[in-house]
Amino acid sequence: MELTIFSDEHYMREALKEAQKAFDDDEVPVGAVIVCENRIIARAHNLTEKLTDVTAHAEMQAITSAANFLNGKYLNECTLYVTLEPCVMCAGALHWSQIKKIVFGAKDPKRGYLRLEKNILHPKTEVVGGLLEEESSTLLKTFFQKKR
Repeated sequence: MELTIFSDEHYMREALKEAQKAFDDDEVPVGAVIVCENRIIARAHNLTEKLTDVTAHAEMQAITSAANFLNGKYLNECTLYVTLEPCVMCAGALHWSQIKKIVFGAKDPKRGYLRLEKNILHPKTEVVGGLLEEESSTLLKTFFQKKR
């Protein structure tokens, strides 16, 4: 069986599908997928309203799901694709998971981890920001305009 290798953009589009699910459920539209060996092993989106849990961010849900799938707490061979720059809480959890790579869409100038602490991630974690930033930003802006 031949292994298909997809691009970062392909996986970010999958994260955007998750963000759309959050939007449709009246959650802040952030979506995430975690990929290991060219396979999506976790899909998640924000569930803070549904679960009445402030920690139920897309990244946190995806980390838990991926760890369960792998039957281990370290994600050091995995890549997280998330539509919004992780907050400090999520960045801390990503540090402890030893995630190999993070690819995010839109920057978060108010709550993003880069605003506060660039070294919060594991030293081996690679970060790529701004992939499909326009699509990610548009979904967030539309959501918050609808709320006003």
